[in-house]
Amino acid sequence: MFRSSADLFAELNRMQSLLDQAFPATGSSIRAGARGGFPVLNVGTTPTAIEVQALAPGLDLDKLEITVDRGLLVIAGERRSDLPPPAERSGVYANERFTGPFRRVVSLPEDADAARVEATYRDGLLRISVAKRESSLPRRIEVN
Repeated sequence: MFRSSADLFAELNRMQSLLDQAFPATGSSIRAGARGGFPVLNVGTTPTAIEVQALAPGLDLDKLEITVDRGLLVIAGERRSDLPPPAERSGVYANERFTGPFRRVVSLPEDADAARVEATYRDGLLRISVAKRESSLPRRIEVN
C-alpha cells in the first residue's frame, strides 16, 4: 500500500488537510474566517481606514486577485510548490507550507469605502488599506 515512511506521512498530511477542509475550526471573531487558512490575516482599524495584513510569502502577483463587492473583501490567488516532482525520487519528510489555490474573504464594516482601496506587497506581506467613508469620520462643528 505505502512504499516508504515518507509516503505514509504524505498520505497522513493529505488526510489531515481533507479533514480540516471538511470540518473547519471556528474563527476568532465574527469577521475572521477559520483558523489555519492561507494567507494568515490580521485585520484592524485606524481612525481613517480598515487595515488588512496578509502574511503570504512566495506569491505570484500575476495570479493574485483582490476585489471588494457588497461589503466583502476577497483575496484570491495561488501559491506554487517549491518541492521537486515525485518522479525525481526525492524524499519529503515534512511539508507544512501551503501550496495551491486560496481564497480568503473578510467582511468589511459599513463605513468602508469600496472605491478607495490600496494594496501593496513587499517581503511576503500583503497590505490592503480600505479607506473609511468621509461621512463616517468625526468632524468638528463650529458654533456661531
